[in-house]
Amino acid sequence: MKTKLAEISGFHAVFASPRTLPKPRLLPGGVAVLDIAFAAEGGGKSFETTTLRFIDELGERLIAWVDHHDSVHHARYAADRRFVLSTKAEHGACPELITPALVSSYARPDVLVCHNDFDGLASAAKWIRGGIEPYGGCDDDARAIDTCLGEPGPTGRRIERALRAAPRDFQVLASALALLADGAPKDGDWRSIDAAAARLEPLERCAERFASHYVRMGPELAIVNVTGVGEAYDKTTLLLLGQRLGRMAAVIDGDTATFAAPFDSGVDFLERFGLSGGMPTRVSIRRSALGAALIALGVDPAEASRIAGG
Repeated sequence: MKTKLAEISGFHAVFASPRTLPKPRLLPGGVAVLDIAFAAEGGGKSFETTTLRFIDELGERLIAWVDHHDSVHHARYAADRRFVLSTKAEHGACPELITPALVSSYARPDVLVCHNDFDGLASAAKWIRGGIEPYGGCDDDARAIDTCLGEPGPTGRRIERALRAAPRDFQVLASALALLADGAPKDGDWRSIDAAAARLEPLERCAERFASHYVRMGPELAIVNVTGVGEAYDKTTLLLLGQRLGRMAAVIDGDTATFAAPFDSGVDFLERFGLSGGMPTRVSIRRSALGAALIALGVDPAEASRIAGG
């Protein structure tokens, strides 16, 4: 994702992910980072080469970093008041960390770097609004969406579906954040949001077709390989359908394998796979690490090697 700055209510906003961070030299002034996990080894980029480099290059321009994903590297910043870091178990969503007291305790940033999902955009909108929810129940919607527990309300669902359909569409992201920052008014300009959300349904239908190819690997794990299918699909839907067959689901797609389990399942993929951070119940790893990951989940080594190689 190229570094583009959206102008929202007097702030610059940049939409990013843990492994795709903007170049600090392209960010003007002070920076607050919201809902961006520390990078871990599973995605092929390490904390040192990605997150730490970003922090070091920002230097004193980093005003705050607020996040709720697990990482062994949180300990490095325990004494640094710029970092407000928790685990996913402590806070299921990031916006609940963005309070009026927290926002007022920091200097005003020029740039908000936020995760390109509902959780991240809601966090940025709350910061813009001085720690006030964009609409009643927004924090609850963020928690329901990020944990996949419960159902978000109509406003959260409306925006979240657009973001799932177009997670890298700058115009959709900017429009969603602008709406949230403005209190998500019913008479706002929702055209790009609703147009993007309409594109999700065929992606969900495709995921439902792919789900028929899941293979159960013991009582707890279901795996599907969609490498080379040539059709776009919604991975969240596909993973949730897999979890109906086993407590854990895995989707193999090209050079990446994504594992997921229910938020309240007690499964910790970070521990099982020896990863330094991320979401305990949803991780993506490189295909080269798939065999070892499957063995860690109890799959027969010969079968794990066949699946990883195939």
